[in-house]
Amino acid sequence: MLDFKTSEELKPNKELLEVIKDYKFKTKNGKVKTLLKTNLEFIIPTTYSITYPTKLTIFEYKINEISGKPYYIKEYNKKYNLKELKQILINLTNSKSNHRKSGFE
Repeated sequence: MLDFKTSEELKPNKELLEVIKDYKFKTKNGKVKTLLKTNLEFIIPTTYSITYPTKLTIFEYKINEISGKPYYIKEYNKKYNLKELKQILINLTNSKSNHRKSGFE
């Protein structure tokens, strides 16, 4: 049987939480687990599940040194850095409010 030890608890990013505070969302802490008797590490990402006004699942991985884009949006199947992610969320908020003003929903 494989035995794991949680070596690190990954908390949600405070800056991202500030951006999505007006959304309905849930977060789940990530973890870094080490397979005992080896040096293999497994990263379980921090999850942000936005349910309103749009539906998005954002995974935050411990920094990816190669691309520098630790955020992954499941629905878009693409990686982003924090600046890009903020812009996407702001654009979604603006487009939803524009639809409400024009009578669309």
